[in-house]
Amino acid sequence: PGRLKRRAPDGVVQDITGVPTVSYGGQGGLGDVILHPKFAQNNLVYLSWAEAGDGGTSGAAVGRATLALTASGGRLDGLQVLWRQTPKVSGQGHFGHRLAFDAAGALWITSGERQKGTPAQDLSQSLGKIIRLHDDGTVPTDNPFVNQGGAAAQVWSLGHRNPLGIAFDAQGK
Repeated sequence: PGRLKRRAPDGVVQDITGVPTVSYGGQGGLGDVILHPKFAQNNLVYLSWAEAGDGGTSGAAVGRATLALTASGGRLDGLQVLWRQTPKVSGQGHFGHRLAFDAAGALWITSGERQKGTPAQDLSQSLGKIIRLHDDGTVPTDNPFVNQGGAAAQVWSLGHRNPLGIAFDAQGK
């Protein structure tokens, strides 16, 4: 349901407040939580979650906030939504929404095709894609489809069903 916890150094589990409203059920919910590569300097935390849309639709979202630790746990301050899966569709499956940073600091997002099939091949939608953004949510100018604009500009690769993991090896591949 979108609860974020912190395990304090003494082992006590504490609540983190300021988490966005999460639409949960099926495969949807709070998806991923990662730290910015320079977290020690900026305290930025990145989250992905399923969010409700109109008429029973939903889609993944990615945002970032500053983590402020307190004696009782902590809070997320200044949450900014950086990316939204488009379009929002019916169903509770195949959100994807896994996150990773590469060695250069680019933010990578997996986006499932939401059990709809064909949108994975449609560059006007973000469903069924691997997305590559700068850490502030802006689009890198060297993305493969950047000149097409819109959702296509964010796309690194397409044709994915439900990518539920993303990682880089020691060589950054």
